[in-house]
Amino acid sequence: MLFDTHAHMDDRAFDTDREQLLAALPGQQLALVMNPGCSLDSSRNAVKLANSCDYIYAAVGSHPDAADEVNEEVLEEYRTLCKLNPKVRAIGEIGLDYHYEDIPREIQLRAFRAQMELARELGLPAIVHEREAHEDGMQVVRDFPEVTGVFHCYSGSAEMARQLVDKGWYIGFTGVLTFKNARKAVEVAASIPLERIVLETDCPYMSPEPFRGKRNDPGKIYRMAEKLAEIRGLSVEEIHRITLENGKRLYRIG
Repeated sequence: MLFDTHAHMDDRAFDTDREQLLAALPGQQLALVMNPGCSLDSSRNAVKLANSCDYIYAAVGSHPDAADEVNEEVLEEYRTLCKLNPKVRAIGEIGLDYHYEDIPREIQLRAFRAQMELARELGLPAIVHEREAHEDGMQVVRDFPEVTGVFHCYSGSAEMARQLVDKGWYIGFTGVLTFKNARKAVEVAASIPLERIVLETDCPYMSPEPFRGKRNDPGKIYRMAEKLAEIRGLSVEEIHRITLENGKRLYRIG
């Protein structure tokens, strides 16, 4: 059985067939799904979805693209959602994205730090989105040594991944791992401890080969498991077992 540790099933891409997809997942070797929020609205929807389905859990937080919404009122609602809903197991997805810079860096950094502080206060793991912001992202990690979690859809170097693992973080791999040009992702997956690897779809994005270009969903996570088994020289069944255990440990699911 597998754990899709990062799936946006609340996304409007699933509005026409969400219920059918979710009903089919247990028959597709899916044991658990983590659905992070990307904004206040999507965090509310993630919590509702988790409370409606036994095998879905939620995280709450504002993505870098929504960093300008983060203020004391938003943080207080996230705090309340965490305290009132036992299925909320993390703060996320939060972080930094300097690719487009639609939101100024200083606003992204302020929101990231505020939400890391919330994770520290509540004793929850953080789900970090970090793209083209490696130096600043690592500085925030260093500034919050009590907080760990996962760098999802990891795009950094093997050396940076090893530094994160040494600090207690997990590394999340998406369908990128299956791409023909995924040299860096494969290098990272081959070089870090297996007990610190989790698998994710990041659906509806990041579809693995041979589904690239189509809508992604948790039922396709088996492809990442197959590729990781190939990289590490293990059976697919062993990868299922190890990554499921890793995800449960990350999100403290019994």
